[in-house]
Amino acid sequence: MQTETAVLESSLGPSLRRWRVLNRVKQEALAHELGVSQTRISRWESGMSQPDDSDRAKITRLLRARPESAADKALLDLVSRSAVPVHLVCDLTHRLLAMSVPRACEWRAPVNEFLNRPLWRFASEGIRATEHRLTDYGWFEPDSPDIVYRTEHVDFPEMTIPESIIRISRLPLSDGRFARLVREEQDSA
Repeated sequence: MQTETAVLESSLGPSLRRWRVLNRVKQEALAHELGVSQTRISRWESGMSQPDDSDRAKITRLLRARPESAADKALLDLVSRSAVPVHLVCDLTHRLLAMSVPRACEWRAPVNEFLNRPLWRFASEGIRATEHRLTDYGWFEPDSPDIVYRTEHVDFPEMTIPESIIRISRLPLSDGRFARLVREEQDSA
């Protein structure tokens, strides 16, 4: 299965700022940890510049979801045992962390072909457009709202994304990183 880089430039700076604010880490301390200037951190967070490949890799390692605590593993277990089609991904990298059996039944490839791999390559235009507008929706704020949007039908050899209304919820993990719960909404029209 081919993979695609899933860390979007439009998400990296706001994700870094949100992580830093929620974990009470000053720009100066983070700059020292990453081996860059405080000004560079500020410019990344504001979107005035983008990190180079080496710094991008460091930031991704810092921010990607690693559900390792007992509470995080319980969340993965709840998602896996859900009776409705639902999946949990790393908020930054879109790596699949867990999926319910009903979701696995909707997809044509075995579960192990998806786990810990980014799902971004399967994103429809509706999903991609919404992802690029997350800042506008307040997604990166400390108390972000759920986001509900419509996606169109798309077929891939491994899965079909039906035309549907999607709800995403940002869930904090015990280490201050974030996962995203993805589920369908009933059309109220």
